[in-house]
Amino acid sequence: MVGSASATGSTGIHVRVAPELRLFVRGGEATAAVDGVSTLGHVVESLGVPLTEVGELLVDGRTVPVSHTPSAGESVEVRPVAPPQLTPGAPEVPLRFLLDVHLGTLARRLRLLGVDVAYESTDIGDPALAARSAAERRVLLSRDRGLLRRREIWAGAYVYSTRPDEQLGEVLRRFTPRLRPWTRCTACNGELREASKADVADRLEAGTSRNYEVFAECGDCGRVYWRGAHHEQLVAIVDRAVTEYGPGTS
Repeated sequence: MVGSASATGSTGIHVRVAPELRLFVRGGEATAAVDGVSTLGHVVESLGVPLTEVGELLVDGRTVPVSHTPSAGESVEVRPVAPPQLTPGAPEVPLRFLLDVHLGTLARRLRLLGVDVAYESTDIGDPALAARSAAERRVLLSRDRGLLRRREIWAGAYVYSTRPDEQLGEVLRRFTPRLRPWTRCTACNGELREASKADVADRLEAGTSRNYEVFAECGDCGRVYWRGAHHEQLVAIVDRAVTEYGPGTS
């Protein structure tokens, strides 16, 4: 059994987390009781740190796996995941993401950059999200710590910021996905293809048909795209991402 303890010594261990992880552990330090059975990964997670966020674990200065069984009196240092983060099976298994219902803007911006992102605008529940992550081998992105603790997820990552611009930077910096701007439908994630005005005429309003000549359409949902009123804002998002994070490597 793992629980809090007032001191180390014969009853527990001292755990210190890196500054990046201190939102999970108040003050960045804690003590935890050990029982000789629970793994260090379980102990760290019981303190509030999702294992998706744990990089190197040091016990008395030496690197240990999450399966290490801690002994009373040990001193533990928890470091964050070091970017760029490799996902299971890389590079043979392509890098793809699954976002929970609260990350809709981030989903659309990643798709704008050509990143493969699954997202549903309705809450399908934690068990279904975890199962989809495993079935489709997608990295689950969420701000829900409980969701990220589900053992069945294939891979996951906590999204630290509440601001879409910062969230996008977090994901690009941590995973360095390959960027292919303007190639995916921001609504459904399908692949875009060039389309002539004649191809999409029946889906255009009169004003759009008069003022625009260049179009693309989604091969999956049929949504039509053109360089409309918000195009400059989208270009700014794309240009900033490519300039700051490059084309990506995954």
